[in-house]
Amino acid sequence: MIRAVRGTRDLLPPETALWNYVETMVREVFRVYNFQEIRTPIFEETQLFARSVGEETDIVSKEMYTWEDRGRTASDKGQSLTLRPENTAGVVRAYIEHKLWDRGLNKLYYIGPQFRRERPQKGRYRQFYQIGAEVIGPPTAGSESPARDAELLELLATLLDRLGIADWCLQLNSVGCPNDRAAYNEALRKALEPVVSNMCVDCQRRAVTNPLRVFDCKVPEDQPIIDKLPRISHYLDEPCRNHFDEVQQILKAVGVPFTINDRLVRGLDYYTRTAFEFTHGALGAQNAILGGGRYDGLSESLGGPKAPGIGFAIGEDRLVLALQQTAESVQCKPDVYIAPLGAGMNAEAAKLARELRRQEVVVELGDETFRLKKSLETASKLGARFALIVGENEVKSGAFALKNLSTGDQVAVPRDGLTDEIRSRVQKL
Repeated sequence: MIRAVRGTRDLLPPETALWNYVETMVREVFRVYNFQEIRTPIFEETQLFARSVGEETDIVSKEMYTWEDRGRTASDKGQSLTLRPENTAGVVRAYIEHKLWDRGLNKLYYIGPQFRRERPQKGRYRQFYQIGAEVIGPPTAGSESPARDAELLELLATLLDRLGIADWCLQLNSVGCPNDRAAYNEALRKALEPVVSNMCVDCQRRAVTNPLRVFDCKVPEDQPIIDKLPRISHYLDEPCRNHFDEVQQILKAVGVPFTINDRLVRGLDYYTRTAFEFTHGALGAQNAILGGGRYDGLSESLGGPKAPGIGFAIGEDRLVLALQQTAESVQCKPDVYIAPLGAGMNAEAAKLARELRRQEVVVELGDETFRLKKSLETASKLGARFALIVGENEVKSGAFALKNLSTGDQVAVPRDGLTDEIRSRVQKL
């Protein structure tokens, strides 16, 4: 038997009802914050990710799904293409390609799959789903303002609250500008020299190629060493420090709680200044639901104009995992199960179902070959609230038996009053 590839999975009912609930809520929150949807291809030129994410990141060096596309002729070497491991680079590429700076400040969001060949674990898959947003535009549009950072963080706090994730924690840091990071990287190299031989192989490599990536390490034995390394907050220049202070002031003014974590760095090379994560205890040790930060130089590194920006990505798989306790309440279950009884009743039941569905009543149809007992058992398994019995006598009289499947109570309802009666009874449950 052929099975789903390791690290992928099928999303099945009733779980998909929870996914739809999350995405509907997300779209509504984005709407009131004046974000608009963007959809980019799921694969791009490999160089897009190498130049933006960083050659020395684990994503580029270990985790990307990359292949050589076939050329147009036998002698024509094809492009190197990669399934997107993240979506910010694709959004910025689209910003440059379509000259979106003409629109001023762009507030864009996306929902879709990403791909990384990493070790599957709880809530993490090789094909995973992200909900993300980017605020990007020319400096004249206010894209550099700390108000943009605070607005995005307040949006996320609002979204998590509306989804019912009440015990989230916002961790906040500033990774400074490129000059700050250069000085900090040098300080890290010096601090790591006498101790790096005691660290994992990945950290030994990172200490040479990109010391900041040492903070991505999850090896327990390395954490005491990492805890003693210099703090980036000591290397921020005055503009970066002032920017970070104002972000904090706005968050305090709007009542969004946060914790400063000056060990927090984002895993991609394009981040500058504000970096953040939202965590949730229900996800265990790997407790980050979402993360993001500012990337003021990314557009220029991809050949575009100066376009400061800030964005985030939510791991939708892990977000849904944190909401499993609410799954039952968002499942779509039939309001009524129509049970046709006897030969020729399928057609009558179908007509009745059509009338009810046009009035937004959720209907499931049975079959005239079922005995009444089987119809009622099937209705209960589906979670239907009521059963509507359609037999020859009911059709002739124009009144149908409506049975409450929880209490067993049954009433006769005229055809022209069915919609109102079903709606009224469903609302009382």
